[in-house]
Amino acid sequence: MFIACVLRWWYMKTSKQLERYFKGAANHRRISILGLVGKSEGITVEEIADELDANFKTISQHTRSLVQAGLLNKKYRGREVTHSLSPYGQSFLRFMKTF
Repeated sequence: MFIACVLRWWYMKTSKQLERYFKGAANHRRISILGLVGKSEGITVEEIADELDANFKTISQHTRSLVQAGLLNKKYRGREVTHSLSPYGQSFLRFMKTF
């Protein structure tokens, strides 16, 4: 089932689109962020930075890259910005867990 899902996802995307996803996640911090957001939908950058014991500015830049790559969604709630996995981010995280 999963293989069929990945193959369908693979064939639906152009190589340029796939490159965007892989480059978006091509950093150990970004992979950690994807995993954390997958466990804690609606998490803020501050919470991510605390959980990963990392600098707020660094995590902010990485989440921005993940949003631009289409792997994360962000939602504005007053002064806070919460993050969740996009549908492609969910598929990408499932794909990464196979390794």
